[in-house]
Amino acid sequence: MLTISQAFVILVIFLLSVQFLKLQKARQQFPPGPTPLPLLGNLLHLNFQFHRDLLMELAKTYGNIYTLWFGWTPVIILNGFQAVKDGMTTHPEDVAGRMVSPFLRAMAKGKGILLASGRSWKQQRRFGIMTLRNLGMGKKGLEYRVQEEAAHLVELFRNLKGRPMDPSFPLFHSISNVICAVVFGYHFSDEDKTFHELISATEKIFSFAGSFFYQLYEILPWLMCRLPGPHKRVLSCYDVLSSFSRTEVRRHVERGTPDEPRDFIDFYLAEIEKSKDEDKPKYDEDNLVHVINDLFLGGSETSSTTLYWGLLYMVVYPDIQEKVQKELDAVLDPSQTICYEHRKKLPYTNAVIHEIQRFSNIVFVGLPRVCVRNTTLLGYPVKKGTIVIPNIASALYDPEQWETPRQFNPGHFLDKEGSFVNREAFLPFSVGHRVCLGEHLARTELFIFFANLLRAFTFRLPDGVTTINTEPIFGGTLQPHPYKVCAIPR
Repeated sequence: MLTISQAFVILVIFLLSVQFLKLQKARQQFPPGPTPLPLLGNLLHLNFQFHRDLLMELAKTYGNIYTLWFGWTPVIILNGFQAVKDGMTTHPEDVAGRMVSPFLRAMAKGKGILLASGRSWKQQRRFGIMTLRNLGMGKKGLEYRVQEEAAHLVELFRNLKGRPMDPSFPLFHSISNVICAVVFGYHFSDEDKTFHELISATEKIFSFAGSFFYQLYEILPWLMCRLPGPHKRVLSCYDVLSSFSRTEVRRHVERGTPDEPRDFIDFYLAEIEKSKDEDKPKYDEDNLVHVINDLFLGGSETSSTTLYWGLLYMVVYPDIQEKVQKELDAVLDPSQTICYEHRKKLPYTNAVIHEIQRFSNIVFVGLPRVCVRNTTLLGYPVKKGTIVIPNIASALYDPEQWETPRQFNPGHFLDKEGSFVNREAFLPFSVGHRVCLGEHLARTELFIFFANLLRAFTFRLPDGVTTINTEPIFGGTLQPHPYKVCAIPR
């Protein structure tokens, strides 16, 4: 006669076998992929990590569209430039939904722009694009703010007189002050305590995204939301951003709506006033707070991290740094204000900036999309609600698109005559309907900041330092390991 423990083991084996067979039947409806296991799906195949190189390696076996299972949830992976492009642009409306994971739902509650979907996302995004244009995006007004912050950063570096420094905070401060001026109507001083709190909160949010506890929360949200741990601290960090945003909104309300809106909050409050009598108002304070958070996080972290990588690469490749400086010296007057338009006369500098974006690839794989209706991806029928991940890294490292994909090579963006060449596979801002709404601002910031810094300084390792780590730290964005450089005035 069976003991209770033996019966229990037999029951567990039976249930797991049933689940395994159900999974095998379910996977027939999706593109091919590694065989999923009950409960775990393909987590063993991934070594419990969602690593870009492993995703590209799996494509060699299963093709450029394949399926991974996370428990009972199928996720379609698009690998390589052609698959990413075709999957995101053939039926762009069909894959415009946003997959909001349990942790991101707990953080942003599906509001704002970055982590919203459906009608609300369309309304908030459309308003965001229109308002940023009204505030000067793509025009001289906003470019002037970028030039001001770049000049301030140059002065800050100059005052250090070549002493070793970690450029991370100054870069973040200067870049974020551009979006702060647009959203809040003012910028922060270097010593502002509130700003330091916002930066600290932002760093913790982005670093948590690559941690073990983040993965655990996504797998067991019903348990983790009831337990203490770093996930609770990160949610508190997001609350810090939200609390600051609400304070700014109240400050604007108390000041009253001006005849001519001066910043993003002014425009949004005016829109709230217009739509307050509608049955279902499109705009409200909660959405405004989350839109502000999205603009602050997206408008600060990505460009500053890219520049942080850029200075590291200039130290690692001093010959490239020297060529950029020679071009800047030959084309620009030393006292001339650098404009975004100057990129057309500075093909090598422009190519280096693009290669920094391509090679650092800070977005990792790209935020997951969700099919909002039944559709077809690369010939495979895909049902509404299916999660799709465009592996942006695989486009930026695609050996069919780049001559030396795993090397830092500005020649990727130059023709035989040395003229700048746009590359279709250059997708750091994503592609399709979810392309970054701040792309033009980011391009302007990267060019003006980088050109100003390289014209003013030569960047070198501190005395006694001979090596530097170029491997990324995985998180919400791919960060360099902290490093110090000396900005030697030229």
